[in-house]
Amino acid sequence: MATVIVVTSGKGGVGKTTTSASFAAGLAQRGYRTVVIDFDVGLRNLDLIMGCERRVVYDFVNIINGEANLNQALIRDKRVENLHILPASQTRDKEALTREGVERVLNELRQNFEYIVCDSPAGIERGALMALYFADEALVVTNPEVSSVRDSDRILGILASRSRRAEQGENPVKEHLVLARYAPERADRGDMLSVEDVLEILGIPLLGVIPESPAVLQSSNAGVPVILEEDSDAGAAYSDLVDRFLGKNLPHRFITAQKKGFLKRLFGGG
Repeated sequence: MATVIVVTSGKGGVGKTTTSASFAAGLAQRGYRTVVIDFDVGLRNLDLIMGCERRVVYDFVNIINGEANLNQALIRDKRVENLHILPASQTRDKEALTREGVERVLNELRQNFEYIVCDSPAGIERGALMALYFADEALVVTNPEVSSVRDSDRILGILASRSRRAEQGENPVKEHLVLARYAPERADRGDMLSVEDVLEILGIPLLGVIPESPAVLQSSNAGVPVILEEDSDAGAAYSDLVDRFLGKNLPHRFITAQKKGFLKRLFGGG
């Protein structure tokens, strides 16, 4: 039976789509049949980060409306075997996402995939609520700033009360914390919340800390999930995150500031 995982947050611009792309690619790299769905109807960014925007013919809403079938809309990733993308529509309204339609598409995907990753839009509007409703597990992405953490706390409340699992009295959605754009040096100076601060506020298990890194923007602009940039710190952090999700016990990297050596201190090196 496929596992449905929503990648969510309360605030926009925190790294949800970057996380969705790298998380899905990482699962597929490890041999799992994986599909990642863009729920952000009207905006659509996942296909850009996945580098397949020119290959979009049909989309999620076309399938819900019966205008195309899954085989027509699913895009097979050219770099990672076992990975498919289901893009969102740029021209439709979010009201096009109906609970019945989304459930029908997810049930069809369950027959062919082991993991279904749902890239949620920000906030608590229709697309976001639809993305989290059917979730079995959730990656809650937050940045180390008060407003982002507060909004993520609100999302945790919605997962606990408005998911299908909550409505039907089943085991709750399993929650994982992804702390993105973290800079330990700035946390040490008090310029941003520390990992411990965020954990204390949200109270859910930490799955991964993604360092603030130019590699994220560079890979996004190139249409490559940053996890495929294996030499980058962000790529390594996402790789660790996927392995932890799959049960490996790995220490968290990128959470403490690197101490400068004597020569760097002497000459002011970074």
